[in-house]
Amino acid sequence: MAVIMHVDMDAFYAAVELRRRPELAEVPVWVGGEHRGVVLSANYPARAFGVRGGMSVSAARRLCPHGVALRPDFASYVEASAGVRAILETITAQVAMASIDEAYLDLTATLRGQGSAVEIGERVRALVRDEQRLGCSVGIGPNRLIAKMASVAAKPDGLVEIPPDRVVDFLHPLPVERLVGVGDSTAARLHARGVQTIGDLAAIPRPELRAAFGRHAGAMLAEIAWGRDTTRQHWAGPGERGVGCQETFARDLSDPAQVRAEILRVCDKVATRMRAAAVMGRTVTFHVRFADFTTRSVSLGLAEPTDLTGEVYAAALRLYDRLPQRQVLRRVGVRVTGLVDRGRVWHQPRLDDPEVGWEALELAADKVNRTFGGRAAKRAALTGPPRGISI
Repeated sequence: MAVIMHVDMDAFYAAVELRRRPELAEVPVWVGGEHRGVVLSANYPARAFGVRGGMSVSAARRLCPHGVALRPDFASYVEASAGVRAILETITAQVAMASIDEAYLDLTATLRGQGSAVEIGERVRALVRDEQRLGCSVGIGPNRLIAKMASVAAKPDGLVEIPPDRVVDFLHPLPVERLVGVGDSTAARLHARGVQTIGDLAAIPRPELRAAFGRHAGAMLAEIAWGRDTTRQHWAGPGERGVGCQETFARDLSDPAQVRAEILRVCDKVATRMRAAAVMGRTVTFHVRFADFTTRSVSLGLAEPTDLTGEVYAAALRLYDRLPQRQVLRRVGVRVTGLVDRGRVWHQPRLDDPEVGWEALELAADKVNRTFGGRAAKRAALTGPPRGISI
């Protein structure tokens, strides 16, 4: 049985803007014009006044006269979306972006090595919150339809799993307009026929739905009312699962010492994610974005798979040193691919290896951080605040 996860960012455009304006977190905010245009996204305090994405700014201003309007910055939204995708690809290569702020993941094969679907979902939410400083809602179900509806039920900032044997119990009490695939006009026609819930829709014979809504639409309604997904399960690919992190600096950096410190910070997060996922990798890719927004990526194969910060960092530094020095950088990123399960890797010890090495130290630090939260144990070089947003 398939296990599908839907990840939906909460009030995405507004949330990205509020990262830069945290003092507005409890204030009604929307992204769009001040007095004209359309609301692109509204935070939850604004939604409490009835402000919704897609409505006119004039209507939003009538509902919430004291709301704060923020101009959209689409470059920031694209960067944030790419960062979220990089986190999701830590979990599986089977990632399909449905839009800039939502994605589907096929967890069917992933469950064998990473725990239950709920555990994976909570890890995704924690990573997105920690690395991107954004909230997301997660839905899990046997197909895309149910996963999507579960994520809607989870909003905001929650997780809902619908096992196959609970699909009907979950769906049928819901209002029919909540069913993905039922738009406003279809809902109005169904209400005119006395259909109020999804269960009411499911009780209508298929021939009757075809006669009322047409052959294809009627058949679709008959299927989705029982939680059967009519869309094709296509995953862009083939793709390769990898573990990555990238950091966009708050200000452009040219000092090699500062850049190296930030590369270490990124490598530490990548290696920590790998150990949490119980994988090691053979290929390190280092990518940068320069101040003029041009990008470059270089890769290096390792002699043995690793999940150690020091070894990933050493490879990343070798790749960084290949770049022309004194370049002004806007972003750095590290991604490790060629993943293998940690339990299948065996290292031949050397005679001069210490009895307790970096592997034991980093695993101990991971345990401390799981117990006490945050970054309770970290390298001395990383005790300062980050210079940007890690994605």
